[in-house]
Amino acid sequence: MKHRSRPAEQDDLLRPRLLDMIDGRHELVRLAALIDWSWFEREWAGFFPASEGRPATNPRLVAGLMYLQHAYGLSDEAVLARWVENPYFQHFTGETFFQHRLPIHPSSLSRWRSRIGEEGVEWLLSKTIEAGRAAGAVSERSLAEIAVDTTVMEKAIAHPTDSRLYEKARRSLVTLAERAGIRLRQNYNRKAPRLAAQAGRHAHARQFRRMRKALRTLKGYTGRVLRDIGRKLGAVPAGRLRMQIEQRLALVTRLLRQTPKSAGKIYALHEPEVDCISKGKARVRYEFGTKVSIATTLAGGFVLGMRSMPGNPYDGHTLADTLQQVETLTGRSPSLAVVDRGYRGHGVQGTRVLISGTRRGLTPRLARLLRRRSAIEPEIGHMKTDGRLARCALKGTLGDALFALLCGCGHNIRKILAHLRALLLALLASLIHAIAQPGRHPVTARAA
Repeated sequence: MKHRSRPAEQDDLLRPRLLDMIDGRHELVRLAALIDWSWFEREWAGFFPASEGRPATNPRLVAGLMYLQHAYGLSDEAVLARWVENPYFQHFTGETFFQHRLPIHPSSLSRWRSRIGEEGVEWLLSKTIEAGRAAGAVSERSLAEIAVDTTVMEKAIAHPTDSRLYEKARRSLVTLAERAGIRLRQNYNRKAPRLAAQAGRHAHARQFRRMRKALRTLKGYTGRVLRDIGRKLGAVPAGRLRMQIEQRLALVTRLLRQTPKSAGKIYALHEPEVDCISKGKARVRYEFGTKVSIATTLAGGFVLGMRSMPGNPYDGHTLADTLQQVETLTGRSPSLAVVDRGYRGHGVQGTRVLISGTRRGLTPRLARLLRRRSAIEPEIGHMKTDGRLARCALKGTLGDALFALLCGCGHNIRKILAHLRALLLALLASLIHAIAQPGRHPVTARAA
């Protein structure tokens, strides 16, 4: 149902207001005043077209929780637990009085993400850009000169091995068969786990012939269970359970048929869309997740665009989509984009693209901007260490798209909060300096 507007809370003599409990100079209080929260109430209402049923949660609460979650690197459960303890979090999400109970269940955040989709999360990112403009954390001039790069957002999966995949596939098929009442000739619940562990020991001891023999046997166990269920599937009535069994049979069949050189290999049964990406890192040869394209300002590292690119495309082929997203979110097309050598052959026409290593035809200013390209690397590092970009916890390609955008929102929120803290410290320092010099008016001293 369409969300219900938050009612105006009456004064309570026994409950102090949050504004009487907190410091109005705090950066979260000042940031809350810079964001147009009413815009979410108007635009997100379209995602709840029904006129009947239980009213939806207030959009400001959900938007504020998503901002705080990714600004401070918290999970769904952790951000709500901290919300109950922190009056600044509650004021940021629009509360008038201090609350002692959870406002929503953590699962509500998952349902909201699914409902608003990638478009709704892009609006969240656009509002952080507007707040950055209003706070002075990003200037209008810096929006025209950006740096673009890609990174890997790893998925929440274990390192893929054939023995683990075969054993997990067999175990899931046996579980579905038990739920459907299918009697298997043999389920290999005793032999298969031992054989999977033995294959790992052979690999650790570098006894690869024995390891391959154990894998062939384990693959045979999974294939026998697969074919046994396929023969008896006709007895299962049509419905949701039968559809789940058919989908799992198709996925396991694809797993058993793949070879080391196959395209589109399966690395996790619960996340079959995961890509194996090699970025040439010395510490990690391969990363399992999805590629994310990031666009930041050259001056300040403010995120202007962030999008997941499933399928591990060539970096140069992602540049046009990234520039289009930047234009959509900022309302202006960047005049200059600085990229690394992986973007050669990009084919972009409207924006001037400087590729790292270019020497000819550069003015001193362009050469200086080109040297700034590497400034995007520590920004990506902060998104992975201070934010949540290092590991995506949401499911599917839609989850990858939403999580990447939310990580960009969290990075911008941290930038704005740091800028507001610096402004407050500068103001306090100027006042202290003015007070230390008697006979001078504070305003005059600050101007001097």
